[in-house]
Amino acid sequence: MPPPATSPTAAAVPADEVPPPETSGRGGVKARLATRAGLAVACVVLLGLLLVSVVVAIGMGSATVSPGDTARLLWAALSGGEIDADEVTTYQIIWQIRTPRVLLAALVGAGLSAVGVAIQALVRNALADPFVLGVSSGASVGAVAVTVSGGLAALGIYAVSVGAFIGALAASLLVYAASATRGGGLAPLRLVLTGVAMALGFQAVMSVIIYFAPDSEATSMVLYWTMGSFGAATWGALPVVAVAVLLGTAALHRYSRALDVLALGDETAMSLGISPDRHRKGLLVLASLITGVMVAVSGAISFVGLVMPHLVRMVVGATHARVLAVAPLVGAVFMVWVDLVSRTLVAPRELPLGVITALVGVPVFIALMRRKGYVFGGR
Repeated sequence: MPPPATSPTAAAVPADEVPPPETSGRGGVKARLATRAGLAVACVVLLGLLLVSVVVAIGMGSATVSPGDTARLLWAALSGGEIDADEVTTYQIIWQIRTPRVLLAALVGAGLSAVGVAIQALVRNALADPFVLGVSSGASVGAVAVTVSGGLAALGIYAVSVGAFIGALAASLLVYAASATRGGGLAPLRLVLTGVAMALGFQAVMSVIIYFAPDSEATSMVLYWTMGSFGAATWGALPVVAVAVLLGTAALHRYSRALDVLALGDETAMSLGISPDRHRKGLLVLASLITGVMVAVSGAISFVGLVMPHLVRMVVGATHARVLAVAPLVGAVFMVWVDLVSRTLVAPRELPLGVITALVGVPVFIALMRRKGYVFGGR
């Protein structure tokens, strides 16, 4: 934890994250990325890597298409160009099935990473992510209830999204009401403990809903969905997710200075004119919105919002303006490749996304904890 700051400038750049003078090794990389030019170059490189990853992932599957042909078919779809008659089936696979799925994977990876960054600063806990505060579990309950009962049918394809958002918002309100002090404040430790308890409670509610579901097929579908999948991705679902993730990430970036100060403690925040409780309430609602929309289309995907922020902080430092610029791109690239592995590793069967992210996230998290003790609150 950085030492208390004495000015807004110091709060924005914690003392122990000021880039060291060396120009080689990891310290040199952090020093270069601390500059605007270095950060811009890193973002451009990551955007290029994301674009390449998207094209490769769209082309791979049960019917493999070369990256060149994939790019040509995508360009034909975007520009209204012509394709050969014998390419119609391949075009439909590329454009109608794989493209929305891969784009959805990128959006969800970016959103989970951004929300993870915000929540870890919100509660000043390196182990926090949307699951810890019960937001993801609440969203899952809402989505599962709509899926099993057929409620909100009038909303069509957006019914599950609305149900998930209602569940996420209800979970946030319950966590807030249960963890608030008598004066209306939000203590970070109380938030974490209440969130963990609520998450377990929501999981129990979800299990009861699944247990009493009248349709066994719906039950198996929900069980699979709760472990994460982009199998139901459609072009119709993308606009809502894109708006929620892009606007939500932009809003979190505007909170970056406040997140820097909140990470230093409530007393420091108040001394710098930042209201911890007011900002926590706003961030909690914003995190609920983004998480609810993502859970509705992808299910519960663990470890992305927990591990990605730590990996990014190791490279760019702890200042949230830099972390929130890089983490969504890293998360998007990671999730695109996770989705590719999930649908190709044991084809024609598909592995749940949560299984792969856990298999990757657990050893990475343990390695980070052993090698970088300061990230987790001291050696």
